[in-house]
Amino acid sequence: MAQIQYGKRLEDPFADLELEDLLELLSQFLLRSGFGFQNADDTLDDLRRALARALQQAGRLTFQDLEALEAGSADSERLRQQLDKLLQKLVQAGFLSPKPQRQRGRNEPQGVRYELTQRSLDFLGLKSLRRLLGGLGRGISGQHLTDRLDAGIEAGAPPKSYEFGDTLNLDAAATLRAALERRAIEPGGWMLEEQDLQVQQSDHMGRCATVLLLDTSHSMILYGEDRFTPAKQVALALTSLIRSLYPNDHLSLVLFHDSAEELPLHRLAQVKVGPYHTNTMQGLCRSRQILSRSRYEMKQILMITDGKPSAMTTPDGGIYKNSFGLDPEILSATFREVLRCRRAGIAIHTFMLAQDPLLLSFVRRLAQLARGKAYLTSAADLGRALLMDFLKNRAQTVH
Repeated sequence: MAQIQYGKRLEDPFADLELEDLLELLSQFLLRSGFGFQNADDTLDDLRRALARALQQAGRLTFQDLEALEAGSADSERLRQQLDKLLQKLVQAGFLSPKPQRQRGRNEPQGVRYELTQRSLDFLGLKSLRRLLGGLGRGISGQHLTDRLDAGIEAGAPPKSYEFGDTLNLDAAATLRAALERRAIEPGGWMLEEQDLQVQQSDHMGRCATVLLLDTSHSMILYGEDRFTPAKQVALALTSLIRSLYPNDHLSLVLFHDSAEELPLHRLAQVKVGPYHTNTMQGLCRSRQILSRSRYEMKQILMITDGKPSAMTTPDGGIYKNSFGLDPEILSATFREVLRCRRAGIAIHTFMLAQDPLLLSFVRRLAQLARGKAYLTSAADLGRALLMDFLKNRAQTVH
């Protein structure tokens, strides 16, 4: 006779967890700047531990669960399998992409590391945008207002005579009025002619080319505070904002440290801080070179930094460094580059993530030369300050 054994039903405690919520829990680890994760390589074990910590912080696991998982005890095997199942769901949904790692001179895989996909970056950018701008309301326009008028759909000024190249958005009443006035001067039957055409005017909607200039020097993670991960989240939010509200705009990303380089936005999640110094001059120079290729009416640099310039690129291509104080030679080279940007019609807006009194004079001087704005903010307030400035079009001058 068959025997029946009864036991406790084992259910998946994470069955109700949506993939988007899971990705958001992991976002801090996946976007990390290197602060507190210097030894992590995005392997399966790293992701599993990060996910377990995130679930514990969300109240879905206990400290005892984490200790058992770290110890590798037999009791934690089921939890390890459940975490692997969650990570596999992220891979299958297209949020994570496994990349086999190979050592030099060997063809066989030496492990697997995981990277964020474009779908993940889009999702995290939208989440960051909603979190940062959640209190602004819903009625946000999708264009940059300039100080010019144009023929458009929304009337914002009296009608004007049609000129070749105008949007043919006729003001019917004004067109008929013009024809009748001409008929009064020229008696006898009349036909509508081109000179009678009147079009509505609206505010000219300019396109904006923006370079987000991020400081990746080592100070961004020093003194017990990670400033770079919030900066990366702001970059993702700004990308999402431009794609949704300003599809005709263009956003570029430049990192500056000992030198400077342009980075594709889709690689932002992989960036960590380093090298050590702050070559503001080269960062501005690289940004200016990018914007000089653009034909957009509005050009601006949004610079996020937390320290003083401590390096400059010399005429022979070398790097001169001085970590102590505000070196006059480095400052002069930096200010000369600011003036080049100004002459090229590029506005520079600086977001300073430090409260050092010694830096205030440098920031004021930079803003004065650039005819831009400077904001003293914190890592926590950076996103709101930067996105509010972008949305309110505070750099509205058309050059």
